[in-house]
Amino acid sequence: MEITYEDFKKVQIRVGTVLSVKNNEKAHQPALVLEVDFGKEIGIKTSSAKITHYYNSDNLVGEQIIAVCNFPSKNIAGFESEILVLGAMEKDGKVVLIHPSKKVANGLEII
Repeated sequence: MEITYEDFKKVQIRVGTVLSVKNNEKAHQPALVLEVDFGKEIGIKTSSAKITHYYNSDNLVGEQIIAVCNFPSKNIAGFESEILVLGAMEKDGKVVLIHPSKKVANGLEII
């Protein structure tokens, strides 16, 4: 299905820095709860993400990620997820996060 450029412009995709990571203990499948700083305009947002194959608090805190910031909040296993973290899904279901190739300002828009 094709979308128009006007459709794409409605999606707010931004860069943020991971501030904290913890396990989402109530999730049916292993998941991490991320707290991400998107700068002054958007602020700090949270997400529950099934990214435990490659990621944990040791290798995610301080790293920049890319996320959709204007979806409505979604309750995931008792946790209010405010953003959708973006990644590439391998054939076996493992997610590899997408991130900028060099450090940029939090909140920078992906165009």
